[in-house]
Amino acid sequence: MSKTDAANAAVGNSRLREQYGPVALVTGASDGIGEAFARVLAEKGLDLLLVARRRERLERLAVELKDEFGIEVTVEAADLGDPSAVSRLIERSRPLEVGLLVACAGYGTSGRFLETDAADELAMLDVNCRAVLTLCKAFSTRFADLGRGGIILMSSIVAFQGVPNAANYAATKAYVQTLAEGLRAELAPLGVAVLASAPGPVRSGFATRANMRFGKAVSPTAVARESLAALSHQTTVHPGLLSKVLSYALWPLPRNGRVFIMKQVMKGMTKHQYAKPQEQA
Repeated sequence: MSKTDAANAAVGNSRLREQYGPVALVTGASDGIGEAFARVLAEKGLDLLLVARRRERLERLAVELKDEFGIEVTVEAADLGDPSAVSRLIERSRPLEVGLLVACAGYGTSGRFLETDAADELAMLDVNCRAVLTLCKAFSTRFADLGRGGIILMSSIVAFQGVPNAANYAATKAYVQTLAEGLRAELAPLGVAVLASAPGPVRSGFATRANMRFGKAVSPTAVARESLAALSHQTTVHPGLLSKVLSYALWPLPRNGRVFIMKQVMKGMTKHQYAKPQEQA
């Protein structure tokens, strides 16, 4: 990096800290989009509070980011599907000057609704919706009192219509999308920026957990960079070319038309679940 580039980066980093605060809390930070946000924010000079279930992975990432960027990193191992763990996280964060909440923790399921596991579907609601709401309530109050702050919530291209073969997952993302839109309008006058980030398929561990197979997918780093660039400027960002193409193509259609298109998309992503053994091979 040249001296000019370094100077420009320093100015940008200083502006980011001034606008939102010196510490970013990132959930789901042990891999995928959450890890990408942690790396990009560290590059921009913010100290971090990293949250995920897997402490070992968080601690390895923390050491790496401290060594490379000279920042302070705090780790908190927590299962955000447990309401008491969310409460402990909020208390743990109080001594820190958190000014940016990036809520990446979440997972999906796929398959025919009649065949999915009810307990798993309910647990997904706790992580994708209840934990997000609880964190937004706590930190939006804190940020409004400070007169500054930012919140990034992970929506999805599936949030804008029903999606057969991922009905409950899409419904959780619709909740997140609607929450972000409402909070942005409420909190902007108080100095708090809120953004919904709605990517399409992402190259991460999500597909394996959701038992889907993706073709083209955007990188987690691209999602993080585009989302941070859009914060304070947009209500919703669609990171990656595929997400933009899908959103613009679907938007003019009536809602039932969008449902039909997404049904075809999901058929392609989940057809391996219903293939005969020799077809899977």
